[in-house]
Amino acid sequence: MRQPPHPDRGQLSLVAVLHGLSDPARLEIVRMLAAAPERPCTDFHGLGGLTVPTLSHHLRVLREAGLTHTRIDGRRRYLSLRREDLDGRFPGVIGPIIESADSAADTPQLPSLNSRSLSGRPAA
Repeated sequence: MRQPPHPDRGQLSLVAVLHGLSDPARLEIVRMLAAAPERPCTDFHGLGGLTVPTLSHHLRVLREAGLTHTRIDGRRRYLSLRREDLDGRFPGVIGPIIESADSAADTPQLPSLNSRSLSGRPAA
């Protein structure tokens, strides 16, 4: 099977990279990839309740933005973060974004003000 196209380092655009990171699901995928050198696509099935077609869309956006590299081995696809290319093209940008996503993942989420009144009781 033919490998999918990836932009060269010189073709990476900050606008495309930031667009790729603008969706919470894509940011979570990048965060997970930053923690491992390479992951099979199956690691992301069921992530946040995403359907397979939606996951495929997010993975394509990340690849086309230059954030990830997809390697095909037989019937399996493996993803890796293009950290070296990103750091070479946009020094000091991707690291803080991933660190911020890591700390947000470790922080418990506060309830929405829409679902609770300021007194802490459910809104009527």
